Amino acid sequence: MSVLTSPRGKVEVVHCRRTESQDIYCIKNLIRKFTQKLFGRLNIIYLLEKANLAVTLCNDKEEIMAQATFVDYPNWNVSNQDSWVSVFRELDSEIPCTPLNTLFLHLFVAVDEYSVGCCREITHVFKAVPELHFIFLIVPSYMSLGSTLITVFEQVGNIPSLTYDEDFAVHICHRQKHYPQLHIRRARVEDHDDLMPIFLRHDMLLKETYGEYFLAELIEAQDEENHAIVCEVEGVAVGFMSVCSRVNMQLLHECFDLGPFHGLCTPHPDDVLQPPEEQSVKGNQGTVAIIGTHQQLYPLSASCSSPDPMVLGVSPKSDSLLKNLSQQSTVCDTDSRVSCLSLASISLPKETSDFRPIYKGASTAFCIQLFCIEEKYEARSLDFMNFVFSLFPDKNFCIISLPHLTPEFALIQNFVKIVPFNNCTLEQDLYVFHRAGLLKSIKIRLATLLDTPGVENLVSTLMLKKSILEDLKQYNEARKDPDGTPMKAFVAEVAEKIVGIAVIRDEMDVEYIRSHYNIEDFIYFSHHQREEHGHLYHFALNPIFRHYTKFFLKEILRLGFKSCLYYPVYPQAREGKVKERHHSFTFPARQLSRHHLCCVPYFIPASLNGFGL
Repeated sequence: MSVLTSPRGKVEVVHCRRTESQDIYCIKNLIRKFTQKLFGRLNIIYLLEKANLAVTLCNDKEEIMAQATFVDYPNWNVSNQDSWVSVFRELDSEIPCTPLNTLFLHLFVAVDEYSVGCCREITHVFKAVPELHFIFLIVPSYMSLGSTLITVFEQVGNIPSLTYDEDFAVHICHRQKHYPQLHIRRARVEDHDDLMPIFLRHDMLLKETYGEYFLAELIEAQDEENHAIVCEVEGVAVGFMSVCSRVNMQLLHECFDLGPFHGLCTPHPDDVLQPPEEQSVKGNQGTVAIIGTHQQLYPLSASCSSPDPMVLGVSPKSDSLLKNLSQQSTVCDTDSRVSCLSLASISLPKETSDFRPIYKGASTAFCIQLFCIEEKYEARSLDFMNFVFSLFPDKNFCIISLPHLTPEFALIQNFVKIVPFNNCTLEQDLYVFHRAGLLKSIKIRLATLLDTPGVENLVSTLMLKKSILEDLKQYNEARKDPDGTPMKAFVAEVAEKIVGIAVIRDEMDVEYIRSHYNIEDFIYFSHHQREEHGHLYHFALNPIFRHYTKFFLKEILRLGFKSCLYYPVYPQAREGKVKERHHSFTFPARQLSRHHLCCVPYFIPASLNGFGL
């Protein structure tokens, strides 16, 4: 919610939401002749169908005050949608624009009296989309931006059009000038007064249970293995994270399938990664106390009666404090903004027939013990990670454990959820984030013959690796199936290494899908050309980069000139049908389960890609 004031002193309280189809009539009424000169004569329905992100500002009466539409390629046909990057880098090499961090404004309309305030409010998309750094605006070079758009955009140069005999001016809006990256630093005791209201705004139990100055004591207890970090805005701490390098790896190996991450350990010659022909593995028996909270506050470190806690963060200074933290056994309402701590006692099974790999190498993981952040800065939670990894230069993994029913929050969306073993009785989910996941240099492009060895290495453990490699070979040789169906193969590349592969074909059964499924509940079918419908056959991505899945799919749509992708999902009883069709959709070394009641296409429209709110 924000307050806008007009030049005449009138006040409107507005909020931002995604644009809906019923907004089209009001959007059309806000279009002026000046709007058409800036953006051209637009088909609003068509534009919204193809947009990556469309936001609407409404007042408290739900009247539309403004609307902005963003697409991942330029308007006015100044370049092809699959090749704009090189064109804009030539325009200004100092602007590191990429498909991951850039959008183009294709339409902006607003109520005249509040247009300036609405324009500034639209920049809130930078808060909603953390990866977004640049918004480009392209208009005819003879046009001025007027008194509204000029408040947030600045010109960087001119560019010719592929269609029109005139130049177009390129303007840019930088995130850094509106919502800069959060400043991350080590916590100081004096941050206590800024941080405690964030904790206590949601629940008083922390103060009542651990004492009035528990946070100050935790900050004072920092040492080489325990660190406290804050993020600040204009000198005020708005978020807190406590991390620890002492992790009970034995318990993690007993309970979770960490094979895709080599057990979160460095490789060792004595590692046992394959089961013996005859195995009888006995597990340790013990009791583990695990503390977890819901939503924005997550204390994850505990001491307990067992010598093998799940996450143990103990230093000479913090031992008594953490023992105090572990003794709370109250269970609160899970619907509260921050629930109180819950204590669970878990007994590991005495015996299990499942093979557990044995990792002898040193641990390469540290854990997040406690995390909180102001709600309005929650989307920037990942800003913490560069700093916390710098505190542990010898660690590659950050882990966090949460109770099963904890609602998903912004930070955890970047982590990979680990699959537990079948007989795991821990009432916690485990999430992992790899240091390499911070890299922003991921690139999606069409595959080439030279990518074959990298793809072979990527899919070497997958069930349908043969089918994937056969389709990649077919694409490299003919660009189409033997029956003539056009196909494309895409790879995801980071630091010149192949980390993802996807294969699509043109969807040839569009009429069948339209007649058997409610596709038009999601799209205006008539605004999508036949060649814009694609069929996703294979998708594999290294789990380290799982949080780039939406971006990968978005780039498939952009580079493949598609607006819709379909993926058939079969019930488990028809698994043989899946193998016959040679479909695969997976992240690490296993197939996703297909527990569905019927065969349905998983539908990915262009508007639901990596830039969704």
